[in-house]
Amino acid sequence: MSLLIRNGRIVTAVDDYHADIFVEDETVSLIGRDLDVEADRTIDAAGRLVIPGGVDPHTHMDMPFGGTTSADDFETGTRAAAFGGTTTIVDFAIQTKGHSTLEGLETWHEKAAGKAGIDYGFHMIVTDMEDDRLWEMRRLADEGVTSYKMFMAYPGVLYVDDGTLFRAMRKAGEDGTLVCMHAENGIVIDEIVKIALAEGKTAPKYHALTRPTRMEAEGVHRSIAIAEVAGVPVYIVHLSCADALEQVTLARDRGAQVFAETCPQYLFLDLSHYDHEDFEGAKYVMTPPLREKWNQEHLWRGLGFGDLQSISTDHCPFCFKDQKVLGVDDFSKIPNGGPGVENRMSLVYNGGVVGGRLSVNKFVELTSTAAAKLFGLFPKKGTIAVGSDADIVVFNPDRRETISVDNPCTHHMNVDYNAYEGTEVQGVSEIVISRGRVVVEDNNWHGRAGGGNFLKRGLFGGPF
Repeated sequence: MSLLIRNGRIVTAVDDYHADIFVEDETVSLIGRDLDVEADRTIDAAGRLVIPGGVDPHTHMDMPFGGTTSADDFETGTRAAAFGGTTTIVDFAIQTKGHSTLEGLETWHEKAAGKAGIDYGFHMIVTDMEDDRLWEMRRLADEGVTSYKMFMAYPGVLYVDDGTLFRAMRKAGEDGTLVCMHAENGIVIDEIVKIALAEGKTAPKYHALTRPTRMEAEGVHRSIAIAEVAGVPVYIVHLSCADALEQVTLARDRGAQVFAETCPQYLFLDLSHYDHEDFEGAKYVMTPPLREKWNQEHLWRGLGFGDLQSISTDHCPFCFKDQKVLGVDDFSKIPNGGPGVENRMSLVYNGGVVGGRLSVNKFVELTSTAAAKLFGLFPKKGTIAVGSDADIVVFNPDRRETISVDNPCTHHMNVDYNAYEGTEVQGVSEIVISRGRVVVEDNNWHGRAGGGNFLKRGLFGGPF
């Protein structure tokens, strides 16, 4: 099916102009003023922004954690992402400790195949990596999994020691791939948690109070140092605070290949959300936790100055009534994670562009282009150009909506609450196109389970 998008204001990370776009065979075929072509369907985008589909490089669909599994699978989660204007996700496959990473990849292929409604790729969470299995990392890269995540947190579950970090980082550097780091000092944090529980401090707020910002900053500093010695670029995931950002900024200033993301929860929510009564604070138990509000302006400044390259969601939802309550008497047993894949684009546009913190080009860069470049998807994804995939969003910059679990225009995620409940946003994705197919229009789903393709990603492309 061919598609003609007329009269829109096309905005990419570097462009801003009015033109028409002609799509055929799933890709952008022509861009120009007043195109004289026949199309199966024409969309009038007058008064709208026409932007690349969002790329969310950090989601956890159908992920087992804390004795349960995240509430969105690849069908419900990718559908919700599309409603919000995201047309590509990069999810995390997990290596079971003591087993092959290739087994983990196969498991996640089975989870996603026939379910994903938009295109998707995988990172690999590495939980151990002995010398005799290092060859698997090259094999993963050949399969299009060109980034790996390792944890300094969650001892006994996902944590890897510094020797494993260095061993895997060195191999990743040799192969031209990228390492993603969950950077917190989990060993010390677990000691702080033990002390809190022994003192009878069991409420959700103690999840945050036992994970101080200095422990995140220490993890960031140490992961960067090990990566520099190993000779590999490193990407800090879900950076939450000024302390951690300072370590990234210092490293980048000396020329280190260090990149980092933050998430909407750290830009719009804060420590006070844990004070909700009746265990409601459990809705905001995620790792890293929400921080004191003053950190937010530091993060916005980091985004504006380029020390933070991307905004992901770390979408890992657990229902409040059936899952978060597992920790009703012990905050350390509350499943860590929150929803957000659907609301990212509107939140960032409202807080960034409408709020005067970001240009509209920077908005596109942070929500689409930078992640596509970092994770081997550009220019197939992350831009609007001849030959690129026709992942396109017709975005209304003036429309307002109030985010709520009860608002059918803002909540399609398979979870019983919204972390941004009651937040009014200006800027809404109205028509969403995935590889030339309209998948969302008039708040209706026109895609299908299994309509998304697995993306074999390229090697790390170097600094930009």
